[in-house]
Amino acid sequence: MALPPQLQHALESLKFQVKDAFWALSSCVCQESAKVKINGRTFKVVKVLGEGGFSFVYLVQDEHSGRQFALKKIRCPGGNEDVRQTMREVEAYRRFKHPNIIRILDSAVVQDPSGDGQIVYLFLPLYKRGNLQDAINANVINHSQFPEKEMLYLFKGTCEAIRAMHDYRAPIGSSTDPFASRQNQSQHASTNHRRLSGEIGGRPATHGDDEDEDEDELFPHPEGDGDGGYSYHGSGAGRSAVPLVTKLRPEDEGETIYDGDEELSRIQKEGASNDRSGDTELVPYAHRDMKPGNVMIADDGSPILMDFGSCTKARVKIENRSQALLQQDIAAEQSTMAYRAPELFDVKTGVALDEKVDIWSLGCTLFALAYSHSPFENTQTTEQGGSIAMAVMNAQYKHPNSAYSQGLKDLIDSMLKADPKQRPDIHQVLDMTEKAIRRLS
Repeated sequence: MALPPQLQHALESLKFQVKDAFWALSSCVCQESAKVKINGRTFKVVKVLGEGGFSFVYLVQDEHSGRQFALKKIRCPGGNEDVRQTMREVEAYRRFKHPNIIRILDSAVVQDPSGDGQIVYLFLPLYKRGNLQDAINANVINHSQFPEKEMLYLFKGTCEAIRAMHDYRAPIGSSTDPFASRQNQSQHASTNHRRLSGEIGGRPATHGDDEDEDEDELFPHPEGDGDGGYSYHGSGAGRSAVPLVTKLRPEDEGETIYDGDEELSRIQKEGASNDRSGDTELVPYAHRDMKPGNVMIADDGSPILMDFGSCTKARVKIENRSQALLQQDIAAEQSTMAYRAPELFDVKTGVALDEKVDIWSLGCTLFALAYSHSPFENTQTTEQGGSIAMAVMNAQYKHPNSAYSQGLKDLIDSMLKADPKQRPDIHQVLDMTEKAIRRLS
């Protein structure tokens, strides 16, 4: 008897977590340090930073330059289709350019030596101060809390990153979007995969009767193991011999993407102006997994939004029951329950999902910064058998006793409305946040 899809996914995820954990443990016990070789470059694994589902995040050091990075390793047991889905995250890192959004340094796709599909490696900047969830955990241990003004500044920077996504302007008539929601992916899957495969391989994919064979050839193949790791190089005619990770340069770390929100505002105004009206259109994107664990803290204390694996076009029309169930499945798989908007728990037909899902999650995030847990992770739901889903869908929560201002509580309450139409948009959230900060000055 076939297992239900969700159970099968959970078992596969557990299998790969055990495999990676065993590899990391055996490497530490059996040799001085674990090493990974990617496209001819050797990286020493210093420690595991995090794990979840099919992915691990490691602190690694380039043996050649001595630089340290966060290396996200994503297993794709389903082959090229899983790789295509994973590359949506890479596209997001490169698409949304904002000082409060993490930027990818490099990526590589290799064959899994175990034979279970491919592995995608993402090289990301290392943030030594960790993320907002780490700061929350430290507050719990130290019996402390964020000063209200500091907390609001962290929240404001996070909202500015979300605003860059909600206000994204795309060229009119641009090519097929790799972020298309899954109900549309069946008609776009082939096109997207050819394009992404061509990018990875360093040359455009060919078209013809042997198209599928050419697509498979665009992915790297193993040359063999060695030196405690595994080494991969691209194969196939026309393949670039330059390792992907050689693009990582010391001078890149301080590179300015652009000069902040003033430039973002200018770009948006230009895109909406009469002389540019035919060039771009507003195409909002939703993060869909906004939570403290996905906001890093830079050395200067500014928040950095990351983890775009759940990112998608924000506005999705739900025209029938199958589309509604599909969106529920996607949300269950990709959006953390305690921060998930109520409309994603029970998707209705004849409605449209939009970017207000992130507003709800921002409300949960600010609540967690203030009280060290999400609004729906309380004693009743975590210890007394209550339902987080029911609490979320009914917007049932209470503010614990605290010294925080009524303005902060009102800001949280404005975002945690069960009806998305009653929630403010990201611009209104920022306005309210700035007013709350001014009241504390």
